[in-house]
Amino acid sequence: MLAGGRSSRFGRDKLAEPFRGAPLLHHAVARVGELCAEVIVVLAPGTRAPDLPSGARFARDSAEGLGPLAGLIAGLESARSELAIVVGGDMPDVQTRVLLEMVRALRSSSSSAVVLHDGTDARPLPLAVRTGDAARAARTLLDAGRRRLRDLLDALPVVVVDEPTWTALDRDRRSLFDVDVPGDLPS
Repeated sequence: MLAGGRSSRFGRDKLAEPFRGAPLLHHAVARVGELCAEVIVVLAPGTRAPDLPSGARFARDSAEGLGPLAGLIAGLESARSELAIVVGGDMPDVQTRVLLEMVRALRSSSSSAVVLHDGTDARPLPLAVRTGDAARAARTLLDAGRRRLRDLLDALPVVVVDEPTWTALDRDRRSLFDVDVPGDLPS
């Protein structure tokens, strides 16, 4: 789970922001924890580690300001499994059924990653990956000065789950909901 951003658009630590009775980050951790035996929350170097639900652990970006690709590398290199689900810590409503469909699509293909199509474009999060393939490709990209998750999608063989398939499992499209500004949270 990528949680190393600065929350600059939000204006304060958005992952600690109360949402439905718990910090925003706890919701994403709980959703991923429904599917994965291990939940790794990647933080920026030097940030205070928040309290997390039982079973989650932390990894840290290797350096400040290297972007989401560096966070992905830190998480993947800490993972013990062959497959990984990657979500943002600001994605509280990602749906387990959609994540399971992504894992199914990954297992039934020879591709290295699976993403969702939003009707216009493939979205970089949530993301299902083969851990080793994605970590190697991400490291190569980061060494070349590239930092975006979309760069990784261009570098790997990717399966795209079409919008009708995943929205049949998530009619309200909550799996793509993320929090960028305070107005994204209900009052």
